[in-house]
Formats: sequence, C-alpha cells, structure tokens
Amino acid sequence: MDFSSIVIMERDESSKQLTRELGSYEIEDGGEYISRAYCENNVIYIYFSTGRDVEDWEYTALCEEFDEDLFESSGYEVGFDEDEFNPTWIFKFQFSEDHNEVEGKICELCIKFKEEIERSLSYIEDKDNDYK
Repeated sequence: MDFSSIVIMERDESSKQLTRELGSYEIEDGGEYISRAYCENNVIYIYFSTGRDVEDWEYTALCEEFDEDLFESSGYEVGFDEDEFNPTWIFKFQFSEDHNEVEGKICELCIKFKEEIERSLSYIEDKDNDYK
C-alpha cells in the first residue's frame, strides 16, 4: 500500500485521547512501515514495524541486526515496543510549529527506516538456523 501523507494528532497524556490535528505531512517513501503516530507533550512518536508478520527467529534476528545508531546519530530518540507481535520501533523527536521542518524529519525518518529494515531483512534471509 502506498502512503502519500501522514496526519499527526495531539494526544492527551492522561486520557490517551487524540485531541486535535497538528498537521498533515507528505511522505515520499517508507510510510508503509508506519503503524501509528501521534504527538504528546510536544514530542512526536512514530511507530514503525516490519510491514509483514515475522517468525520467532526473524523477530530475534531483526532485533539484533537493526542498527538503531543510524537514527540516534541523526537526532532521533529510539525505543522498542515489546508489546507488539512483530518488531516495532518507536522514534521520537521534538514537534515544531515549522511545518517544513517536521515534514523533513518525517520524510528522513521514513526513508532511513525503509532502507534499514529492508537491509536487515535481506541480511537475515536464510539465517534461520542461526536463530532457531
């Protein structure tokens, strides 16, 4: 599925309810890996997953192979959502009223994630015996 834009909604910290739209941002590539996104306390949270279900060994291999440092060195805070069935990374960065700045960060993040998850998936291909 192709994604051309993402809407970032403000989320209330205590109720977890989405309260208002902060902006709609164009995405060039990689949006298909986004599972959810919102802004809380002026921090944007974007959750990225694998785009498909993975086997247990793939889950472990991806967690080991995926290079979070690529994102941290670009200023993103990286977390991991252990409650999801498939590997899901949480990327955080500061919200800005500057639409172009936020859009640029989202686009950069989407492209980097797509490149890294595809590299990681390719690398672990046929390595099931190493992780079973």
